[in-house]
Amino acid sequence: MTPSRFVIAHGRFEAARRLPRLPPGSPGHGLHGHGFEARLRASAQHVATPAAAAVQALRERLAQAMQPLQYGDLNALHEHPDDAWLADWLLRRADLPRARLDLRSTPTQGVCGQLEQAFDSLRRYRFLAAHFLPNVPAGHQCGRLHGHAFEVELRAAQADYATLDGHWQALAPRLEHSLLNDIDGLHNPTSEILAAWIWQRLQPELAGLRSVTVLETASSGARFDGSAFVIWKEFNLDCALRVRRAAAGSAAARLHGQTFRLRLRLSAPLHQVLGWVVDYGDVKSLFRPLFERLDHQALQQVEGLEDADTCSVAAWVFDACRQQLPALCGVDLLEADGCGAALELPA
Repeated sequence: MTPSRFVIAHGRFEAARRLPRLPPGSPGHGLHGHGFEARLRASAQHVATPAAAAVQALRERLAQAMQPLQYGDLNALHEHPDDAWLADWLLRRADLPRARLDLRSTPTQGVCGQLEQAFDSLRRYRFLAAHFLPNVPAGHQCGRLHGHAFEVELRAAQADYATLDGHWQALAPRLEHSLLNDIDGLHNPTSEILAAWIWQRLQPELAGLRSVTVLETASSGARFDGSAFVIWKEFNLDCALRVRRAAAGSAAARLHGQTFRLRLRLSAPLHQVLGWVVDYGDVKSLFRPLFERLDHQALQQVEGLEDADTCSVAAWVFDACRQQLPALCGVDLLEADGCGAALELPA
């Protein structure tokens, strides 16, 4: 299968608002402010510019869309400028076919979606728990008793933040400060099995639930949407580069440096014994030869790499990884400011 190609732009703005439709006494009812974050994702074919300049072009488009909001009073634009209304407003200003926007009003809440569809709500929670994986080979580090500050992100349609909070608060005491292995259904508490366990307990009462994401660490996690699992592992790449096909006079044409955040996404049925898509440690070890070809290297000297722009590097990584990681379903390559490129196989 041929992957779809996307460009990603990320930006921030500060703005004040009041949400009068919330009940009196709710934190958002009175005048308050947020440091909003927006991530816009559009098909590369709809960002009408050469690949070498595509990321910059989308970044500028998002910045232009956000410009009227910076240090503004959002109620001057709408009576009730909640996150869903604001995401819709930004997408209409960006004016790109089938573009998607992830808008966060705080690090733990936001909305995501695209025009002509209801936006999904996102809420993130944290709990502390210990676990071990009883079925791993002898000597595997996850077979030892250890623990994490787990994070869980719920994504749901037609559910406000208070509704998500209520469902999570009913479930959280079973997980908080526990040994997960002692909980019925979590004898082998991998991230994937934990995500499915949470889904099974929330979905009957939360019909709009779209997905449950479990993060063990800042660089790895698993998502379950009721039928399929996706995991990811992230890496930092510190590279030197010069973009050969950059426009004349562009700073990108000069030798410079970049720190990339690379996310490898993988999807497959769970291993019946081990309970995971792929061991995070195996992803790291299998990717290492490619990692060493990129990290602390000059990208324009990497064999087979068409050019050193972010879109070209992401495509090279996707093609190079598929032989070593057959479960690979997507690659995200983000520059230091969160903008970048992605490749994704059809679901």
